[in-house]
Amino acid sequence: MTEVEKMQAIVEKAKKLKLLILDVDGVLTDGKLFFDNQGNEYKSFHARDGHGIKLLRQTGVEVAVISGRKSSSVALRMKSLGIEYVYQGHENKRAAFDELIQKTGIRPEQAAHMGDDLMDLPIMMKVGLAIAVNDANFAVRQHAHWCTTLSGGQGAVREVCDLIMQAQGNFDDIVNLYLK
Repeated sequence: MTEVEKMQAIVEKAKKLKLLILDVDGVLTDGKLFFDNQGNEYKSFHARDGHGIKLLRQTGVEVAVISGRKSSSVALRMKSLGIEYVYQGHENKRAAFDELIQKTGIRPEQAAHMGDDLMDLPIMMKVGLAIAVNDANFAVRQHAHWCTTLSGGQGAVREVCDLIMQAQGNFDDIVNLYLK
């Protein structure tokens, strides 16, 4: 299959999406964990990723987070983005995925999952579009339908949001809102 044919297949999968599921550490962040002397954890989120999530949600695609770790900064960031489905502290991501699918009524083939490490593979194997960030573990990249050009925490989520909106024919409408 040529690169053009591969990209056409990815666009076809993206057209059907109703749900984008994101990992946090290594996807929404660069994967680095910062702790102060009192044990408080700090994370850095890219503003473009957040804006892309907001735009994608405006088009009717739901966004969810499933993370193996639990962090109050993640809860705060997801609340600020209006993300309703936030699963933290789920090392068994498959159980969280199954619950999410049941709650939303969205079929697995209508979902995409974006990950970076081995814990993401069980979900990636179930969804219609499996996405790995550019700097993901090699096994995750091997099992992904598509790999972003950007690394986790560096705008890779925005890259995916833009792809989905373009595939679904919504991107130009979003751009035109800013041109008015």
